[in-house]
Amino acid sequence: SRLGFGDFIFRNHAGKPLAQAKGIREFETIFRNIPVELLGEYCGDNRISSWMMSRGEIPLARKMNPIRFDKYKDPEMFRADLIEMMDDYRDYRRRGKILDFDEVEVISERNVITLANGSLGGKGRGLAFINALIQNINTSEVDAEINVRIPITAIVGTDEFSEFMKRGKLWPYVMSNPPYQELRRRFAETPLSETLMDRLRRFLTKIRQPLAVRSSSLSEDSLNQPFAGVFDTYLVPNNAPTLEENLANIATAIRMVYASIYSEGSRTYFQTIRHNIEEEKMAVVLQVVAGREHNGYYYPNISGTAQSFNYYPVAHMKPEEGFAVAAVGLGYYVVGGGKAFRFSPAWPAVDISSIPDMVKNTQVNMLAIDLSRKDLDFVGDGEHAPIATLDITEAEKHGTLKHCLSVYNPQNDTIEVGNRAYGPRIVNFANILKYDYIPLAKLLSIVLNTAKEAMGSPVEIEWAVDLDEAENGIPSFYLLQMKPIITDLQGSAVEVMQPEADKAILYTESSLGNGEVKDICDIIYCDPDTFDKMETEEMVKEISYLNNLMLEEDKHYILIGPGRWGTRDRFIGIPVQWANISMAKVIVEISLPGFPLDSSLGSHFFHNVTSMNIGYLSVQDTSTTDYVQWENIKKCPVVRETKYFKQVRVDNALSIKMNGKERKACIVLNTGQSEEN
Repeated sequence: SRLGFGDFIFRNHAGKPLAQAKGIREFETIFRNIPVELLGEYCGDNRISSWMMSRGEIPLARKMNPIRFDKYKDPEMFRADLIEMMDDYRDYRRRGKILDFDEVEVISERNVITLANGSLGGKGRGLAFINALIQNINTSEVDAEINVRIPITAIVGTDEFSEFMKRGKLWPYVMSNPPYQELRRRFAETPLSETLMDRLRRFLTKIRQPLAVRSSSLSEDSLNQPFAGVFDTYLVPNNAPTLEENLANIATAIRMVYASIYSEGSRTYFQTIRHNIEEEKMAVVLQVVAGREHNGYYYPNISGTAQSFNYYPVAHMKPEEGFAVAAVGLGYYVVGGGKAFRFSPAWPAVDISSIPDMVKNTQVNMLAIDLSRKDLDFVGDGEHAPIATLDITEAEKHGTLKHCLSVYNPQNDTIEVGNRAYGPRIVNFANILKYDYIPLAKLLSIVLNTAKEAMGSPVEIEWAVDLDEAENGIPSFYLLQMKPIITDLQGSAVEVMQPEADKAILYTESSLGNGEVKDICDIIYCDPDTFDKMETEEMVKEISYLNNLMLEEDKHYILIGPGRWGTRDRFIGIPVQWANISMAKVIVEISLPGFPLDSSLGSHFFHNVTSMNIGYLSVQDTSTTDYVQWENIKKCPVVRETKYFKQVRVDNALSIKMNGKERKACIVLNTGQSEEN
């Protein structure tokens, strides 16, 4: 029909039908292959655009309508332009969608693809949300200066996990609670499906960069069960001499992510939140690692996290303006609680810390993928098998710190932007945050505000920046992950007043959490008199032992200790994982003379604290208002004692009050009579 309804029939000069297209995909295939001398037959009278219009492909029809065959000297150029229009249109329609691997001709950053059916899991859902969001977010203010992207991402749905467990007869095995290392070996010996292996093989023929193999359980990154950092993530260099070696490494990493559901820490976590581990299923996310190779090491210039709500605003900052934490190298460093740089995206030029604190707490190490490591043993060495810890000076030699460093001048007590001067280096990203080398702060504000509105709750994102020029000549910002966070600051206000000295356990005006806790009788504390910053790893074993006893008794406790809880850097705090202190209902971080405190904002540990509404209190030894009343704690009866920790228990439950809006909190001994405070 001349109106364009029905199939599109390709004919020769004599009018004889040559081929017939029912839809746009068939049309494109035929159009690519018809003889060049016949092109003019279909293109002189808008026949193609009319047919596209009748198929409802209105944007494509409008784009094709002005194209005139007789304006082209070379018919093949005409064909190429129309094919490019159809390719672009198909790509446009797919943007933001989850596509099956076999439907995709070209793997790109514009779509998330699935390698196996089933649920995407928590991280997978977050990435699907990001994928849709990033196509609609208005970044026009910064588009000329920085690309906004997600890395190439593929998801192995939960059906593969279910089949894997059946194939290896693993369900009864894991319920028998075998030793975790033995379980990992059993999982490593169980094959993945042939379908998935075939798809992974084809995927790896197109991807040569390192890959992150991330957990994405059904419960992960949900509002009520955050699971942040509970399961494993593996980084695979993907640079072995043969495709089959790379495939073997990826397959092993996937199996080890499956196994991480049944680690001791995960089992403890499930038990703590009263979640049935038998019901858990695992999807797996494969994501190209943002960054470049630098002298045998692979890492992004900057990695970080950002939250749309700032629990600790200073100066004229507002809580709803959010905050960000950034470091050089892999993001493992930030979410693991390393010494990273904290700033407000709304006020990037305002330093949150004093000059002495910045000098003392600046990043000195970084993490990178060591591309020279061969024969990776993910089963024996775990998720850090290919990861190297480098001195920050190595990155300076690589030339990747040009816009990230400043230098401290002790003669006039100032910080000079750049790394040309001689003196102690400070990683504060001054050329970016203060002088807008790239519009990072503005972009973070845009992303956080848009995501918060779209998700309907405060959010946390993980991100990375590659400062090297992309194919279009500008740096790239990668949005890696997004999860909801909850705040309990809207509930009824709890009045917190200075307690009487003889009843006080502590008082602080730097607290996180809201409400009143009335059922805790136990305090476990690291005795400042015996604390040794060189023995923090030994302290992890001790607190884990005490926590397990409390888990058996089903009792919560207050935890008090020096430095940053949950850090991976054992020299700035006690490097516990969440399972080691899972029964703590209130966590107190204190500083000691010569042992400063920089809280865990931005880490996986911190995400669990906020999501589970656990009291998170900070007490600086230099504060004029905040204090821990050690005399009163040490008067309480000791029920357990290790080398570095003591557990005391009182007869009447402690009075614990937290005002989230004022950030005040107090813990008071309860004599059994009604308390003013």
